[in-house]
Amino acid sequence: MAKPLHETISFPDLSFPCILYTHTLDKSIPEGRGFNDLHWHEELQITWVTSGSLVIQVNGIDHKLEQGQAILINRGMLHIATQLTRGGEYLSFNFPEKLLAFHSDSTMEANYVLPYTRSSLVAFFIKGEAEWEKRVLDMLQDMRKIFDSAKSWGWEYEVSIKTAQLWFLLISNLTLSPEETPKHEKRQQERLQLMLSFIHQHYASPITLQEIADAAHLSISECTRSFKKTIRTTPYDYLIKYRIKKGIELLTSTDRTITEIAGKTGFNHVNHFVQSFKKIQGRTPKEYRRFRHGE
Repeated sequence: MAKPLHETISFPDLSFPCILYTHTLDKSIPEGRGFNDLHWHEELQITWVTSGSLVIQVNGIDHKLEQGQAILINRGMLHIATQLTRGGEYLSFNFPEKLLAFHSDSTMEANYVLPYTRSSLVAFFIKGEAEWEKRVLDMLQDMRKIFDSAKSWGWEYEVSIKTAQLWFLLISNLTLSPEETPKHEKRQQERLQLMLSFIHQHYASPITLQEIADAAHLSISECTRSFKKTIRTTPYDYLIKYRIKKGIELLTSTDRTITEIAGKTGFNHVNHFVQSFKKIQGRTPKEYRRFRHGE
């Protein structure tokens, strides 16, 4: 089943919606949206590279993070982690803006939360060079220890306090653009999310560029321009890459034939699947399956 573009995070405890993921090339702990998986969610996110390096694309802009660097991603932003080095690892700490407000309609919410989470801010790079940046990384390390250890009495309170301290340190060193994101830019992102969601839901069927554009009530030219501007690819190329990604999942998790997988992922002919797969992965589906099985 295709994953929706909008991630609804599966928190272990819905009454305490904070989670810390550990991601590698092969898995995410706890299970969630990991490497090379385009998505967005309502929660704020801090991604921190603990070993190796990666590129994280946020709303079409690439940020290269080396070991010891981090990035704050604002709520509702399309993002995807790519180019993680072999053996690399990164953490993602996700938390809701309401945790920072203490209570609804508070002074903290009005002055120190909503002006940032509802602003033009897309992402904030934490290089780890300045003293305050080193303090941020130390706080993230402390947070990791709390999540990794046996949960003792009051650990949720400790995480909440540290998250508020971390947020205050970040916004104390963040300069906002005085203007809100123009309404047409926000609308453009919403339309792109509609088109991406349409592809994720219907990739296994024959779909046309017109149908992708219709999902957001756009012309074909506007649809193509939106894709190129924000995720720097065409709708067709995104569709093919997504179909190949779903094909890889079937290759590694089932014994279906190459022809069956081609049909299940929306390719009208097995040869098209094989050629597209080799162009993107550098090997044929059969070679890829043997490689993954260690043959």
